Amino acid sequence: MSDQYQLRRALLQELLWAYGPCGQEQAVREICRRELEPHVDEVWIDPAGNLIGLIRADHRGDDGPATRVMAHLDELSMLVKRVESDGTVHLTPLGTMYPGNFGLGPVVLLGDRQTVCGVLTLGSEHTTKESLRIWETKPDQGDKSLDWMHVYVFTGHTPEELTDAGVQPGTRVCIDRSKRTLVDIGDGYLGSYFLDDRAPVTALLETARVLHDRRPAHDVYLVFTTSEEIGGVGGSYAGRILPGDLTIALEVGPTEAEYATSVRGGPIVGYSDAQCVYDKDVADALMGIGLDLGLSPQAAVLGAFESDASHAKSTGLTPRAGLLCVPTLSTHGYEVIARQAIPNMAQLLTEFLVRPG
Repeated sequence: MSDQYQLRRALLQELLWAYGPCGQEQAVREICRRELEPHVDEVWIDPAGNLIGLIRADHRGDDGPATRVMAHLDELSMLVKRVESDGTVHLTPLGTMYPGNFGLGPVVLLGDRQTVCGVLTLGSEHTTKESLRIWETKPDQGDKSLDWMHVYVFTGHTPEELTDAGVQPGTRVCIDRSKRTLVDIGDGYLGSYFLDDRAPVTALLETARVLHDRRPAHDVYLVFTTSEEIGGVGGSYAGRILPGDLTIALEVGPTEAEYATSVRGGPIVGYSDAQCVYDKDVADALMGIGLDLGLSPQAAVLGAFESDASHAKSTGLTPRAGLLCVPTLSTHGYEVIARQAIPNMAQLLTEFLVRPG
């Protein structure tokens, strides 16, 4: 495999191993800042915690509106809801996820003074109806879907020890790094948890490297946003304060028969989602460029899906919006992408930004 592929994969793996729960994305942001700084004209962190890089247009006399391109730093995660007298911890989700999405197993509690390893557990399957919480989730018994009320975190610590570590209600909890290693699948695919949104983040960093030399037709703000999974908080703030009238979100895109999309296909171009209808001229332009480049782009009308761009448009914080996705199998679960999906996204996005109009 090429040196470029190995470098891209190493960066993606580093991003996957960094914890980035909603509102606490510093570890991921610092990696992105390190990679971004050499390739942009300005870089800063705004009051919402977004990392922003500006690449100025080729012609300084250009008076066209700027474009904001957003990929989010945060990941699906959890909050401590309460600590019991025996040191076990109950959780509530940050974002749309269920215990079955990531499975039972090791988690980390990001205490203010110490990171604590615990185990997300349901309890023993070797139980009867007397253990009602467990029994009701068995498919051949209670037949209820496993939910957050059924599980807890075993920490091996007393409440006092957890307090000393800075673990309390509101502490972020993430899936442990041991479950976040890239796996090769078949001849041309990669799998891991949290490719949402670390794969598009990698593509945006790759785009920055290319634009540094090619230069966009108009000023471009590359925005690495916070708290997308809980309502597009960082992206909406950036849409309000940054110049420009077009916001493009980079995301993972579901590959299902419902949308006629495939993980084997090219970049997914969104025409609508649950929050907004994306601008047709933007989607058409992305589709046309993808076809010109031979990338086999896939048009999609998505339901049960939201992005930074659709949140910003639906609340009037950007007048125009677009969506470009890495085709992803099993979004919000153990996600699978094609090895070429990241460079394909970067190539299409770069060409869109360098073309006038």
